[in-house]
Amino acid sequence: MVDKILAIIPARAGSKRLPGKNSKILCGKPLVQWTIEAAQQAPEISDIVVSTDCENIADIAKKSGVPVPFLRPKSISGDKATAIDVVKHAVEFFEDKNKYYDYILWLQPTSPLRTNKNISEAIATLRHKIANGVISVCECDHPPLWSNTLDKDGNMQNFISSFVKKNPRSQALPTYYRLNGAIYIAKIEQLLEQETFFLDSNVYSYVMKREDSVDIDHHLDFKLAEFLLSERQQND
Repeated sequence: MVDKILAIIPARAGSKRLPGKNSKILCGKPLVQWTIEAAQQAPEISDIVVSTDCENIADIAKKSGVPVPFLRPKSISGDKATAIDVVKHAVEFFEDKNKYYDYILWLQPTSPLRTNKNISEAIATLRHKIANGVISVCECDHPPLWSNTLDKDGNMQNFISSFVKKNPRSQALPTYYRLNGAIYIAKIEQLLEQETFFLDSNVYSYVMKREDSVDIDHHLDFKLAEFLLSERQQND
């Protein structure tokens, strides 16, 4: 029996750093629509739901063919609301209608370069590993060993370790990966019990290309995504 996967696309109205970003037009489409279309083209997904508190975003989803069976309540629509709050709300809504799933696939609209191929490959990793969860990552732009905090006076005496001083070339350093925010998958039972996608066991990575890993938080991120998507469209 194939596990049932519920894809949740969280798209609230508010955003402090980039107001209205989830409905902001990116290369001819509202930002959220890029994620909706990627999810629609991933056949492994059982159902897709857009969780939003915004009528405008709900209309975008409906016109794209994705149901919005509820508007997210204000209590879980502010800055302090967590992903787990949103997951719980959606799961309880569907369970009240006798609809049950095995996994949650969390797809943030702020990753518009994530493709249906990425989603399908992440789910394939989940099934191949018989995993409780999968989280997408990409290579770091720069080794984190080159980073540190600064004292108030800007003193850099202990800014980098002796290892880096002896191995200043990036090629000599280990390959580091970072979370890219594009794909989170978790078994519902463990997710709700542990209240995190970073489950305590049997969680694996799915590595994405850096150019597919833009996570829009600021205006500069939006411009970068716009450039990369335009390049992709020209090459298709």
